[in-house]
Amino acid sequence: MNNNHAFQSSKFLRALLVLFFMTVSVQWTFAQLNLNVSRTTLGTVIEQIKSQSKYQFFYDDKLATMAVENVKVKNASIEDALNAILKGKNISFKVEDNIIYLSEKSSAPQEGNQQGKEHTITGQVSDDMGPLIGVNVLVKGTSVGCITDIDGNFTLTTTEANPVVQFSYVGYKPQEIAAKGQRTINVMMLADSQLIEEVVVTALGIKRSEKALSYNVQQVNADDITKNKDVNFVNSLNGKVAGVNINASSSGVGGVSKVVMRGTKSIMQTSNALYVIDGVPVLSGRSNKAGGTEFDSQGSTEPIADINPEDIESMSVLKGASAAALYGSRAGNGVILITTKKGTKSEGLGVTFSGSVSVENVFMKPERQTIFGQGSNGIFNATSSSNWGPAITGQSYTDWNGRTQNMQYFDNVANFFKTGVNLTENIAFSQQFDRTSVYLSATRMDDFSKIPGAEYSRTNLMSRITSSFGKDNRWSVDAKVQYILSDATNRPISGARSDNYFYSMYMMPISLDIREFKQAKNPEDGKMYWWEKGSGQNPYWAKDYNTNQDKRNRFLLNGSLKYQITDWLNAEIKAGSDMYFTETETKLYAGSPSSENGRYSFGEQKFYENNFSFLVTAQKDRVLGDFGGVFTFGGNLMERKSTGVSNSVSALTVPDLFWLTNSTDSNRSISQTYTHRKTNSLYGTLGVNYDGWAFLDLTGRNDWSSTLSKSNRSFFYPSISASWVISDMINNRGKGMPEWFTYAKARVSFAQVGNDLDPYQLYNVYGIGSIYETGGTSASVSGSTLFNEDVRSELISSWEAGAEVRFFNNRLGLDVAWYKSNAKRQLLNLPMNSLSGFSSMKINAGNIQNSGVEIMLNATPVQTKEFTWDAQVNFSTNKNKIIELADGINEYTLGTYDNLKILAVAGGNYGEIWGTTYLRVTDENSPYYGKMLLNDAGLPQGDSKIQKIGDQQATCLVGWTNTFSYKNFTLSFLVDARIGGEIFSGSNRMLQANGVAACTVVNGKRDKFVVDGVIADGNGGYSPSTIEVEPQSYWTAVTGSTGNMGIGEANLYDATNVRLRNVSLNYTFPRKMLAKGPFQQVKLGMSCNNVWMIHSNLHGIDPESVFATSTNATGFENASSPTSRTFLFNVTLGF
Repeated sequence: MNNNHAFQSSKFLRALLVLFFMTVSVQWTFAQLNLNVSRTTLGTVIEQIKSQSKYQFFYDDKLATMAVENVKVKNASIEDALNAILKGKNISFKVEDNIIYLSEKSSAPQEGNQQGKEHTITGQVSDDMGPLIGVNVLVKGTSVGCITDIDGNFTLTTTEANPVVQFSYVGYKPQEIAAKGQRTINVMMLADSQLIEEVVVTALGIKRSEKALSYNVQQVNADDITKNKDVNFVNSLNGKVAGVNINASSSGVGGVSKVVMRGTKSIMQTSNALYVIDGVPVLSGRSNKAGGTEFDSQGSTEPIADINPEDIESMSVLKGASAAALYGSRAGNGVILITTKKGTKSEGLGVTFSGSVSVENVFMKPERQTIFGQGSNGIFNATSSSNWGPAITGQSYTDWNGRTQNMQYFDNVANFFKTGVNLTENIAFSQQFDRTSVYLSATRMDDFSKIPGAEYSRTNLMSRITSSFGKDNRWSVDAKVQYILSDATNRPISGARSDNYFYSMYMMPISLDIREFKQAKNPEDGKMYWWEKGSGQNPYWAKDYNTNQDKRNRFLLNGSLKYQITDWLNAEIKAGSDMYFTETETKLYAGSPSSENGRYSFGEQKFYENNFSFLVTAQKDRVLGDFGGVFTFGGNLMERKSTGVSNSVSALTVPDLFWLTNSTDSNRSISQTYTHRKTNSLYGTLGVNYDGWAFLDLTGRNDWSSTLSKSNRSFFYPSISASWVISDMINNRGKGMPEWFTYAKARVSFAQVGNDLDPYQLYNVYGIGSIYETGGTSASVSGSTLFNEDVRSELISSWEAGAEVRFFNNRLGLDVAWYKSNAKRQLLNLPMNSLSGFSSMKINAGNIQNSGVEIMLNATPVQTKEFTWDAQVNFSTNKNKIIELADGINEYTLGTYDNLKILAVAGGNYGEIWGTTYLRVTDENSPYYGKMLLNDAGLPQGDSKIQKIGDQQATCLVGWTNTFSYKNFTLSFLVDARIGGEIFSGSNRMLQANGVAACTVVNGKRDKFVVDGVIADGNGGYSPSTIEVEPQSYWTAVTGSTGNMGIGEANLYDATNVRLRNVSLNYTFPRKMLAKGPFQQVKLGMSCNNVWMIHSNLHGIDPESVFATSTNATGFENASSPTSRTFLFNVTLGF
């Protein structure tokens, strides 16, 4: 990539974005009201007026229930509308600017409240957090009132001799205070927990009261998402949501993160969650590579990482089957619902600018020795790639290039990798014009990685407009367009290969200085400049002359049209599309030891997924006595299509001319891909509630999938759930809860969801090609699968029960959930005898069970006027077991690398780690039973039999979040832990083999030692070893016996780790300080991610650096890109 060109393009885009927003003009219009109500309440009518205008209302809460009948106005002013509404009622109103005061008329002065001389009452209204803005202050029985200002102050002028002043504010208990001659009244408002009813977004984008839900939904708000500014916003969930395990990408910024909710539920299919943005499912993750394939090592990108976190309003995590049941065959792994921002009424222009700069460096480095240099057996060798040479004492030696040098240690990891920088700028416009709201945003992100040559940029543009129109504003429309342009250069590659920078740095002799090879191309012959001949590769060469790039243009489009038929019935149609075009390109320049003239490849992929849906909703409380209900019925048509072409040239004819036709026919290959699928669905819900405290919900969805046979492609997914809000029941019956006991709810649910099949898995694919020798046409078959029309989608049946309690006015809360799911009808490949002409047949078999407990504890231990401490602890434990596989199949391979495998074994846990072990004494009658059995040289031996050595499953996950607020400062930190489970470390194995690992040096020396083990005496007995061995011989035996991964037991580690995940400090300038300036808000913040690894067992390797997040085998790491520590500074300005 031309960095100067990229920089100029970045400047141009930024200038274009600023120009775009400078053209936005603001025009306020005064509302003309349209109302047509037959029988309703005053509160309902007020909400209709507020939806059509910019007016705010202040009134006594008891007025909201007053009946209003037969009001019909068209294009009326606010005064005419209120006169019609309040006709014949004992209520007066007063309009001041955009504020309307309603109060009961007083027919006569109250006792002791004679009319007198005009006087003024002042004061301040606050809560335990400080002054309250916008509190309604009213002299009872009059229309004299006001609202508190930015400092909570108010001023009333009245002629009442002894007035009673009323204070009311949404979410707080109303108060009445008799003045009794006072001219100053200061009021402390108390929160009314009974008035606060949390609303969450559920399946299909339906907003519901949290108390009505009979399953677990956890919502994450915008501040939690953007606080730490992770480029892939999904990583912001780490440690914050119980039961969710996230493996961050090892392929650099924007890469694939693996999100697993409540355990893995499929062997062959992906385990990643479904992402739904504003009601429209979008592509995420990559197809699973389970089923016996090698671990994936190529860096890659994840489509969901394209989304701009600044545009997200909230995320709802649907972990259980009941929560996600309305997504049917796509909901087997849970659902993450993303709601983007829309325009809201804003003071000032409604323009917000935010900018951030972050720096990153390597979070953890492997523990390496710094004492012994290049060579073998303690002797220097200039051509050796090992670090088993002499001790580094500054002695003179002749290097690989014939020069005389003094031997010294070089930290090549620190010398090669640099401090990365990330720059992000966002500008957004959010405003409401009468009945239309507008949200526009533009974001530019440029990431210059800690890895030299690795860069990633992303441009996001978004426009969302919502509006209501027509008679009584019954029609509403919501339209959104998102455009993303992402460009990644030199994504890192994992594994023991020369084009992996990290492998090169870890394995390079520590007495060589990597900086000597910055000029990667030898000016004399144009070839790679490097000390190691043969397969080695200069990482600076890889940066500049062995490049990869992927660029994607993506559109996310969706729109909806809704009609409010009555006040309890509405209908909505929705359309959404996710489409992108990706180009990939790799270049290997001439001069590489692996290619004389260079190599080249170029590929394109086109993708789209279209969804068209409708939904009819009827909802009404107290339909029959205390019984109310909600009913929905809808459907969805989904079509997904992907086409791709890949062209590669194995040898260029003219060096460094990267063009596909710059090659001979024999060196050029072309391949195409094509997938196409459709899923049609119908779904519905029926909910019944009694008196607002008992809820019963039934849902059903039927999917018809094109990926299955025509005779067997229809599947029904039901759910039933119930919840009981115990506290509301007691309060509604007049008995009342104890003052310290705020809320109590119990819930239970059962549901079934599925995992669908990818296209063409039941069929063999035929391809057409050409015969180079004859020029003729050839036909080939890809795959040899026996067709089975009885194959169905995987079926996941899940039970869940839970309880939620809150105490001390919501200052202490506890949510406990138990669940159990069984994923049956696993889609497996059954091996067949090759004589049948087929290698396998797709079948349904097996049963994977997940069971566990989740606990969420929320507390506010300290809460004063100026200081608040909020704490949240989440705990989850999950047991993921293989109950059974197919007849004749006892194990299934999830991932393999030579003599190391991750397996699903019938009767065992999901993701068992299988490898080789030390050869030990197996005679139970021997006094040396279990001792290591050494060879005649006194060295360890490996048992070549592959057996279970570990388990990738964690015992439990824990997260602890603390937030401290003092005045306008907010400090928060998150500590999370993974307890239990194991991981095989390929990085430690190769460091040991190479002599770089710190454990190869003891007390600064490499003295001979005796291995703790026994040697067979040849007569059936054993004797303890007394043979001294060289450290190099010992580690060669451990890392080289039984296969490329050595003795697996030797490098299996406890994956337990505890880390301080992030710390953030933010300051919000007081509005009083900004009152005379152009700003509506100013916020400053700083944060650090991956602050401190408190405890880990992998000798400097981060357990989260798994080898490949695209598989279900996460118990293996091998020279993956190390995780980063980032320091971030950000500023937000609102105009």
